[in-house]
Amino acid sequence: MLEVKDLEVYYGAIHAVKGISLRVEDGQIVTLIGSNGAGKSTTLHTISGLIKPRSGNILFDGTDITGTPAHKIVASGLVQVPEGRHVFANMSVMENLDMGAYLRKDKDGIEKDKKKVFELFPRLFERKNQLSGTLSGGEQQMLAMGRPRVLLLDEPSMGLAPLLVKEIFSIIKTINEEGTTVLLVEQNANMALSIADYAYVLETGRITLSGPAADLSASEAVRKAYLGG
Repeated sequence: MLEVKDLEVYYGAIHAVKGISLRVEDGQIVTLIGSNGAGKSTTLHTISGLIKPRSGNILFDGTDITGTPAHKIVASGLVQVPEGRHVFANMSVMENLDMGAYLRKDKDGIEKDKKKVFELFPRLFERKNQLSGTLSGGEQQMLAMGRPRVLLLDEPSMGLAPLLVKEIFSIIKTINEEGTTVLLVEQNANMALSIADYAYVLETGRITLSGPAADLSASEAVRKAYLGG
């Protein structure tokens, strides 16, 4: 579904991503774990077209999308939920959902997906006419998560209370089970590995370890570095 080959990304003279390659198979949850500054968010921004790589290729469903404008990547069904959520604070929940469907023309499909969103997030239905800026952090995270073909999630647990973190990860799992492929960047490695099928460890712009999430969760090196012992 999604493949990154030998990706090189620079910020001026800073070499942020150093030749990484990764694959996300259709229907999987794949997670990128690593410390701050490892290059996780940069990788997502490059996949979604917000940053242009120096070299390398990004393939989505067999098509090379390297350098494709971000709005065209969104239209193809590959959507990023950014760190910090970034909802339209002065618009209602329903208006935010309408904005999420801005590029779509299939009215019946849009209505069907709205109903699905409200089934997944009943609290959003209760607040559908409420300004998004007045929602809690957890509710804003729910609003930011749509139902594309591939969902790129950047630190969905950031700033949320532990109970809400569990709820958000449960919803990610449900979205995946209903057909959405997920690439997840997350500092909460315990939670990320608990729901992922496959995982990559990113350190200073390089992938240093990869494998089935259960294997990495059991790895002594990963436990010491990212799982608190």
